[in-house]
Amino acid sequence: MEKAFLILLFFIFGSIIGSFLNVVIYRIPRGKSIKKPAFSFCPECGEKIKWYDNIPLLSYFILRGRCRYCKGKISIRYPFVEFLTGIASVMAFLKTGLSYDYIFTFGFISLMIAITFIDIDFRIIPDELNLIGFIMGIVYSAIKSNLVESLLGSLIGAGFLWGIAYIYLRFRGIEGLGMGDVKMMAFVGAYTGWFGALFTIFVGSFIGAVAGIIGAYLSKSEEKGKFEIPFGPFLSFAAIIYIFFGDIIKNWYLGGIM
Repeated sequence: MEKAFLILLFFIFGSIIGSFLNVVIYRIPRGKSIKKPAFSFCPECGEKIKWYDNIPLLSYFILRGRCRYCKGKISIRYPFVEFLTGIASVMAFLKTGLSYDYIFTFGFISLMIAITFIDIDFRIIPDELNLIGFIMGIVYSAIKSNLVESLLGSLIGAGFLWGIAYIYLRFRGIEGLGMGDVKMMAFVGAYTGWFGALFTIFVGSFIGAVAGIIGAYLSKSEEKGKFEIPFGPFLSFAAIIYIFFGDIIKNWYLGGIM
């Protein structure tokens, strides 16, 4: 009973953070401050949203997905991000328990969620999020006395992806990867170390390639040559897998090749 209550609390906390992530996702790529205005507003009419219309998950369904003032449609993405972040909070709690590990694990996943949706919409990964993630990873590794592994992970992760981007640009003459993806791997490597960084790149690339092939096949024939997908969401997904199952994956792989 006590654990069920804690799970509910962590879900509520996560959904509140998810509401903040919606602000981050909307404002940062548009060059807007996340501090000012200090209140949420309707993107259609600009009207200030009252606190009782801004309760995570509940308000969306109470208002039936419409702004109270202009009746403009509110994207289902807002409650989805809140729900997703609530689930992420619970998963982080179940993995780490009540410890400082929860803060860094949940922080990592929250940044991955924000990066995913920003990259989907704008094909960019903001430097601010990568820098915050990198600093958090370094601090977390320092606390765990694993700083060298963290720095090595950042170097290998970013360096490996930069090398791929450079080769692609050199031989194809077009940019295949953005520097945001490269900087993101410095952030991921700071958390996961060298093995986790390489796992993220290879698994993210594989999933992205499969999604790209399916997407290109389903797209209109005249657009197939121009079909593009953001890489950040696939890196994020692979990185989250490693955050939760990294020890098992690493022990299985390294044990299998020794």
